[in-house]
Amino acid sequence: MCGTRPELIKLVPLVRWYGENCAVVYTGQHYDPSLCTLLDAGFPASHRFHELEIGSARRGIQLGRAISAVDEALAAHPDRVVLVQGDTTSALAGALAANAQGLPLVHVEAGLRSHDRTMPEEHNRVLIDHLADLCCAPTGLNRQNLLKENVAPQRIAVTGNTVVEALRAALPCAADRAAILAARGLAEDKYVLATIHRPENVDDPHRLTTVLRELARLPLPVVLPLHPRTKQSLERFGLTPLLRPLRVLEPEPYPTFLALAAAAALIISDSGGIQEEASVLKRPVVVVRRSTERPEIFGTFGALVVPGPRISTEAAAWLDDVAGHRERLRDLPSPYGDGAASRRTAEAIEKLIQAG
Repeated sequence: MCGTRPELIKLVPLVRWYGENCAVVYTGQHYDPSLCTLLDAGFPASHRFHELEIGSARRGIQLGRAISAVDEALAAHPDRVVLVQGDTTSALAGALAANAQGLPLVHVEAGLRSHDRTMPEEHNRVLIDHLADLCCAPTGLNRQNLLKENVAPQRIAVTGNTVVEALRAALPCAADRAAILAARGLAEDKYVLATIHRPENVDDPHRLTTVLRELARLPLPVVLPLHPRTKQSLERFGLTPLLRPLRVLEPEPYPTFLALAAAAALIISDSGGIQEEASVLKRPVVVVRRSTERPEIFGTFGALVVPGPRISTEAAAWLDDVAGHRERLRDLPSPYGDGAASRRTAEAIEKLIQAG
């Protein structure tokens, strides 16, 4: 059960693991036609893929629509375990619908906490975790977060994160990565890759201006795949001229984006998923947010900064010796696991079924 591109990307390894033994409910909270490239062999037959087309709306309206639609979809698959991925409105809708039908609930990516109550996702995470019969925590820190909230130890399994498997499967080969760079006039370690899309950064004209001006100050070209939300904000605020110093791209399919990230000297982003992906790709990342639910990478693969001059100063520290940092990061393990999260999750689900 998922609703956004990042959730579906992370769910694909589990879908491939279970094959015909699973059905997928995709709410369509976000729609991206490039997702279809991920749904190759091993994905359930079309009659086992339920696309609900919930679309965009105010959060309360979207949640209500999604609960109702998911409830109907679950009715077609009685006596099943319901697995929800992540912390979006769609994930919460899936959790509430499963609870209403009395179905066992598994939360993948459980125990992430930003301790920032201004984030809607933080409320979603807490609610889903406390509804779940099984919390699949990516890291030991996530497990500790759950224990502090009195989630019973027997309801928690540390599994790693399926993003490791998803990324390894989607990353183009070296020759294809080189072709992707050449087609865009780029060379390895000679550019910075940036993504900015979170409401806290793009819905405020002052913060958005600050971020883009900091990116323009960097000593290397900045490649910016422009998120639709960011584009809309730039047009609404009359800030489109701030893009002129940057290399703006259309949003890229996931494999292409990974190729760009793997070759970047540095990544600057406000995305949660990119924090994980950077550690798998062994690239440094400057996270532009007031808080994060993924602190495991700080001190090794990246740093957290708020919009302001620290963006360029932190970036300068990583760009002072790009080759040296690439060599140092190459041997550091990702905190999000070894690529066996799907197997561990499946084993934990089997134990839940047997105990039930």
